Amino acid sequence: MTKTLVLVAICLMLALNIAAETKVHIVYLGERQHDNPDSVTESHHQMLWSILGSKEAAHDSMVYSYRHGFSAFAAKLTDSQVIQLSELPEVVHVIRDRFYELQTTRTWDYLKHTSRHPKNLLNQTNMGDKVIIGVVDSGIWPESESFSDNGLGPIPKRWKGSCETKQSFNGSTVCNRKLIGAKYFISGLINGADESNWNTTENPEYISPRDFNGHGTHVAATAAGSFVPDASYLALGRGIARGGAPRARIAMYKACWHLASIGTATCSAADMLKAIDEAIHDGVDVLSISTSFPIPLFPEVDARDAMAVGAFHAVAKGIPVVCSGGNAGPASQTVTNTAPWIITVAATTQDRSFPTLITLGNNITIVGQALYQGPDMDFIGLVYPEGPGASNETFSGVCEDLAKNPARIIKEKIVLCFTKSTDYGTVIQAASDVFNLDGYGVIVARNPGYQLNPCDGFPCLAVDYELGTDILFYIRSTRSPVAKIQPTRTLVGLPVATKVATFSSRGPSSISPAILKPDIAAPGVNILAATSPNDTFYDRGFSMKSGTSMSTPVVAGIVALLKSLHPHWSPAAIRSAIVTTAWRTDPSGEPIFADGSNRKLADPFDYGGGVVNSEKAAKPGLVYDMGVKDYVLYLCSVGYSDSSITRLVSKKTVCGNPKPSVLDLNLPSITIPNLAKEVTITRTVTNVGTVGSVYKAVIEAPMGVNVTVTPSTLVFNAKTRKLSFKIRVLTNHRVNTGYYFGSLTWTDSVHNVVIPLSVRTQILQHYYDEN
Repeated sequence: MTKTLVLVAICLMLALNIAAETKVHIVYLGERQHDNPDSVTESHHQMLWSILGSKEAAHDSMVYSYRHGFSAFAAKLTDSQVIQLSELPEVVHVIRDRFYELQTTRTWDYLKHTSRHPKNLLNQTNMGDKVIIGVVDSGIWPESESFSDNGLGPIPKRWKGSCETKQSFNGSTVCNRKLIGAKYFISGLINGADESNWNTTENPEYISPRDFNGHGTHVAATAAGSFVPDASYLALGRGIARGGAPRARIAMYKACWHLASIGTATCSAADMLKAIDEAIHDGVDVLSISTSFPIPLFPEVDARDAMAVGAFHAVAKGIPVVCSGGNAGPASQTVTNTAPWIITVAATTQDRSFPTLITLGNNITIVGQALYQGPDMDFIGLVYPEGPGASNETFSGVCEDLAKNPARIIKEKIVLCFTKSTDYGTVIQAASDVFNLDGYGVIVARNPGYQLNPCDGFPCLAVDYELGTDILFYIRSTRSPVAKIQPTRTLVGLPVATKVATFSSRGPSSISPAILKPDIAAPGVNILAATSPNDTFYDRGFSMKSGTSMSTPVVAGIVALLKSLHPHWSPAAIRSAIVTTAWRTDPSGEPIFADGSNRKLADPFDYGGGVVNSEKAAKPGLVYDMGVKDYVLYLCSVGYSDSSITRLVSKKTVCGNPKPSVLDLNLPSITIPNLAKEVTITRTVTNVGTVGSVYKAVIEAPMGVNVTVTPSTLVFNAKTRKLSFKIRVLTNHRVNTGYYFGSLTWTDSVHNVVIPLSVRTQILQHYYDEN
């Protein structure tokens, strides 16, 4: 009896040990070898059976059989079983399963801006609890869960603002300890020359702080939204939605109003200025402003540039102002909000995408991108509208012309079309045209990099020209082309790469090219956040939006935390901290590319210092600081008159003679737009790290340019917190060139304080080259 018990115990221990050694792995087999899904699953079981030795063991080991878009299975396997499976000729690869944590629309996990480590920025600042973020935008939908005040303490006593009561907005009931201010400004719009006929009959709106179109709600939630579990959009991107500073307080200043004729909001400069002015008075700590003016820009001392003028006064009061760089990319010189006192933000993608599988009749699977959550479509007809040469009918595969095609060739088919348009509205219109002709779906081939939107449940997918051409060649290769479309999935992490978004406006600045713009980049593509129920793309309180409007509050939320951690830092010091510590590769270490007509490695005119890195920015080591006096010297250096500068700064100003050099403005960057031979530039850094730090210069010179730094070592002590150095830049080029890029890094082995160098040789000055 005793021997029997011992043998049983040994067997149980062995069984438990074997079970403990199994891990879930995914066995990927590539394309399906059977059309029948049940046959695919049976083949998976047979493969496992051959390795594990029995049908029962294979059944117990199997976790999932992937049998529709491709052939693979997940199973609990030991290391030796993994090796055996990997050696089978039909197996492409075997990979260990990964665990993904549910987090924000992904943005904050992607930026590693989380609270998992007890000493990180979020925990050190109590998630921004005492900070007030002012948002100038289209209003707010206060009932959103993102503006819940659960767990928040009292409103900061220094707050002077209020919540106004007007149409559908009772400030005394809808505001709380989260939403502590809400005001609206419309007089400029109503009395303006361009929109003097604006009315709420033709332009549905709330004459109150309430948000009609959802833009302001989305921005506010991205900057400082409270935690909302199980948020998603059409069941995609599911996770915990929150803002960058989830315990910060929000003050909304509505200065942008829905304009039906353009389908979005418009903002009067007068209303914008008033909103900024009120925000300064009320006591906000940070301003987030996601609006911009198109090229050509107004002078920075001109009140018509409400952003530059209003921001100057906010910055003079110590309030950082974070603005969108614009959505006119990828063309160069399109960036806006270029004043050197503004933090200007570009937009990138993040490591999340929405793959949507298109399986052709030849069993080739194309991975498009979409936000389609309809039913799984079985094989149906696939067509590219092109007719016989002798036909009198009109056939067109151009997306904008699909409505011109005969209904009989579209009916009950998936339609492929091509477009040169960069507007996602083209995709939506193409879907509408196909739907009206009784088609079943549309695949749009276009330049990559533009945002996604759903098409009211109708399958509308985007691919690039290369994949579109692959589909076209398949259509032309068979008499009866067919395809099927599967619902969109969410893919997070590797191998999804980071890119500067196509729409993100690019530098150099058209008004002052020696000022590097944009300053910084952040995720701004398919950002999930709260919205208004009136939003066309509303889904259970949320929507996905894209634009530098979305990347701006990402940075504003981080700036708010930095302001909380370092309350005495100037706006320039905070800007320096985020620029000099930014990621120049994506957080996984891969290069960042810039989408456009040709995808290329990103440079400072695409993303400024790089992608914002909140944890590094909290401890930058050195900062390039500035104040009002520096900005006045800048205004003198670029040629503004004494009287115009005096009006801006509200103080008598007389510029010196000779003028100061714009290149000497103490920016965390060096941009030389017109180097004829050589120039010497001065910068000053302030030590905000360890008292006895010693920094050494590391130079990555732009191609064909010599760069030397004097002194090459900076030694700080208790008495010496600021040190200046000179940078001598000499060109070896003998022709007018484009910009070449490099960097200057100060390192003490703990901190790497990096500023971008951008140099253009111009032997002939003020020369436009059309060759």
